[in-house]
Amino acid sequence: MTQHETLRRYGLFTSRAPRYASYPTAQHFNTDVGPAKMASWLEQVPDGAKVSLYVHIPFCRSLCWFCAYRTQGTKTDAPLRGYLDLLKSELAMIANSLPAGVRLSKIHWGGGTPTILPAAMIRELADEIDKYFSLSDGPEFSVEVDPNLLDAEKIAALGAAGLTRASMGIQDFDPHVQSAIGRAQSFEDTKWVAGSLREVGVKHLDLDILYGLPFQTADSLTDTVAKALDLSPNRLALYGYAHVPWAAKRQVLIPEDHLPDGPTRYALFHMASQLIGAAGYDAVGIDHFARPGDGLLNASLNGTLRRNFQGYTDDQAEVTIGIGASSISSFPAGYTQNASATSDYATAITSGRLATTSGHVMTPDDKLRSQLIEDLMCRFAIDFSSASQRAGVKQSKVESMAAELHRNYADVCTLSPDALILSEPALSRLMAKDLDTYQTPSNRHSLTI
Repeated sequence: MTQHETLRRYGLFTSRAPRYASYPTAQHFNTDVGPAKMASWLEQVPDGAKVSLYVHIPFCRSLCWFCAYRTQGTKTDAPLRGYLDLLKSELAMIANSLPAGVRLSKIHWGGGTPTILPAAMIRELADEIDKYFSLSDGPEFSVEVDPNLLDAEKIAALGAAGLTRASMGIQDFDPHVQSAIGRAQSFEDTKWVAGSLREVGVKHLDLDILYGLPFQTADSLTDTVAKALDLSPNRLALYGYAHVPWAAKRQVLIPEDHLPDGPTRYALFHMASQLIGAAGYDAVGIDHFARPGDGLLNASLNGTLRRNFQGYTDDQAEVTIGIGASSISSFPAGYTQNASATSDYATAITSGRLATTSGHVMTPDDKLRSQLIEDLMCRFAIDFSSASQRAGVKQSKVESMAAELHRNYADVCTLSPDALILSEPALSRLMAKDLDTYQTPSNRHSLTI
């Protein structure tokens, strides 16, 4: 049986599954978790611990049709001032709940479009974070940047704020594809931004490419990959476009009859992966690539790679604090999520309370399954001794669950007395789904390829 036939038999080309940035996934959060639980978990962070901070900026100048994230459009800067004031108030509340001496390991601004903020607001937000969390330790500071909304003044502000890593979504440079997904972005503008960021001291550049887009062909994707490589990124992500119009209403604007089918999506991914690998990048997880020496690749090689709501990470912090509308925080004991609507978020913050509206308290079984899913997604293997120790369970429990996975996927994994090893990384999401006890209708998720 060929590799293609094996992948087809296991349903890779037609199945849908969560991306497992968390377990359980956010759609299974419940309203039993509120501000009191968030405050309690913040207070339980150990003195002097390192935590990560995620800041969500939900605003965009225009809404890209392919995007399934929680965003809202604004043609003016008017809503930005009020939102920044809310972020500052939330930061103060969180800082007051944390023990003294908590430090930041990583800061990430996501969205939406964080670089919609004017230069003065970029500086103001960075200064406010520094006010409560000393940046003297030099945490990694990354921002999702939109080349269409960056000028020299904003780039200078980002550099002065200490930006160390910029992440740019390319999607596809082909004008026909861009027109079909409601996203215009020229290679020339992208190249200028990449060079300008480096000139102000931003040393790391990450690029995201999407495959599976309407009208995308092998030739157009080859050209996009070549142009992306010309920018000399430190990391590249090759994501499959998630067509979920039932969840992201704007995606109804995308012509479904011109979307590639499952086998074609796999062919596009495989081709692009080969091109990226030939350029000297090594694969990390199921959809990332990094240069030798990069921290993400090092984490992959030494077994410390992790998953979070930004995807793959080398961040070892046990706590991520999310601020802003819809942002998610993670703690050893569970997850919390802020109100998704900016109006509800504003009501909570202006009333002087945390904006938590949902979350999940982890059970011992959740913690075990979360650990095994992360092992599958990050290491394509489950080491029985290591997994049982980290999850705090008997090794026999892990061995039993691994044996069940092996029975279901015997042709693509090897079971030894010490470990389960997956030979087809592309199937890791499907195997993770087998471990998921919070099942939902499969059409709620994106294709597994």
